Amino acid sequence: MDKMARKTKYEIRTLKTETDDVNQYNALLRYAFQVTEQELAETGWRDDEIKQSKFPVLDRADVLGCFDGKTLISQFAVYPLKMNIYDTVFQIGFVTSVCTYPEYSGHGIMKKLMVKSLTNMRHKGQSFALLYPYSIPLYHKLGWEIVSNKISYTVKDRQIPAKATAPGYVRRVDWENADFMNLHSTFASVTHGCLFRNALAWEEYWRWDEDDTNVAVYYNEADKPCGYMVYLIKSDIMHIKEMIYLNREAQQGLWEYIRAHESMIDEVRGNTYFSEPIAFEMDDGDIREMIRPYCMGRIVDVEQFFENYPCDPDEKPVRIAFELHDELLSWNNKTVTVLFEDGHCKITKEPADYTLKMSIATLTTLLLGYKTAERLYEMERIEGTEEAAEHLDDVLFHKIPYISDYI
Repeated sequence: MDKMARKTKYEIRTLKTETDDVNQYNALLRYAFQVTEQELAETGWRDDEIKQSKFPVLDRADVLGCFDGKTLISQFAVYPLKMNIYDTVFQIGFVTSVCTYPEYSGHGIMKKLMVKSLTNMRHKGQSFALLYPYSIPLYHKLGWEIVSNKISYTVKDRQIPAKATAPGYVRRVDWENADFMNLHSTFASVTHGCLFRNALAWEEYWRWDEDDTNVAVYYNEADKPCGYMVYLIKSDIMHIKEMIYLNREAQQGLWEYIRAHESMIDEVRGNTYFSEPIAFEMDDGDIREMIRPYCMGRIVDVEQFFENYPCDPDEKPVRIAFELHDELLSWNNKTVTVLFEDGHCKITKEPADYTLKMSIATLTTLLLGYKTAERLYEMERIEGTEEAAEHLDDVLFHKIPYISDYI
C-alpha cells in the first residue's frame, strides 16, 4: 500500500476562483519555484498582481488540486490549446504549474493528478499533451518523450550577416498590433508543431517581459507583413526572444534590421526552435550555439490521435499493427492496427502487413517527427523487422516540431 492510500483525508478536486484556492495556488507556485520578492520587483511585478494573474488561469484552464484537509498540497494545470501537426489542427492540452510541497513527495499524488487530468483530456477530445519538463527522467517514467529542441545562440557584432538585404522595410509596433498577432497565426497555420496562441497563451507570452521589450515587423514591397522579431536591448546586448518569418526575404530583412543596431550592441543572443543551427547560413559561422531538449509530449488516446493524423498520400497503402505499452493509461495498453492510405489514417480490424512493438513514448516522438522509425529501430526502441520500420517511415512525414511557447 502506498503512502497516499494510507492518507484517506486527501481529496482531489478542481480549483475554483471564488474560494481561497487562488491564494493557495499562488502560494504553492511561489514556494515550489522559489519566486522571491526581489525577482518580482526586478520584473516589475508585485505579489498582488501575481494573484490577479492566476484568476484567468483558473477560469480558462483545467486545474486539479490535491488537498490535505483544507490545505492545497499539489496541483496540475492543463491549458486547452490548438496545435499544427503536419497541417492538421489538433486539440491539445499544455500541462503546466505542476508542483507539490516537498513533504508530500513520494505519496503518489502527482501520478494520480496526472492520470485524472489526462482522463479529462481524453473525454474532451484532446488526444495530445505537451509540457515543459522540470525533470526529463521523471516524465520518461510516465510515458512522456522529447519532441522538440531549443537552440540558443550568441553572435558577436562583427559576425552579424553583412549580406542580408531585402527590398521591404521594418517597423516597430506595439505588443497588441494586429499585424504582429495575425502573423503568428499565419505562421502557426503553415508550421508543423506550432501552437495557435489564444488570449491566455498571449498573456503568458508577455507575463515576465520588461516594458521596453520591442516588436519589429518586416513588411514586403506590397506592405504585407511577412515576419517579426521580439527583442530587448540591455547592457549592450540584443536579446531576441522570438524571430519568425514566412519566407527567406523576411528572414534576411530581419537580420538586416539587427545589423542596423551594430553601433548600439556588442552581441546578439537569441533562441530558435526550428531545430536547425543557424551557423551554416552566416558568413562567419564560428558562433556559439547550444542545443537542448525543449518540450516533451504524450499521446493521450492513441485511437483518437490516429483519427486525425495525416500520412503521405503518395505512398502505397499499408496496414501496420502497433503493439503498445503504456503503464500510465490503460486504454493505450493494447495493439492497434492502422491503415495508412491516401493521406489518412484509419483504425482497422483487418490483418496487418507488419507488426511493430514500442512504448507510447516512442510512438509519440515518432509521430511528432522528432525521430524516425529507422533511428528508433537502431536504438532498440522499436521491436520488429527492419523492413517494417522502413515501410512505416515511407508513409510518415518527417519534420521536427517547432514549439516556442512556454506556458
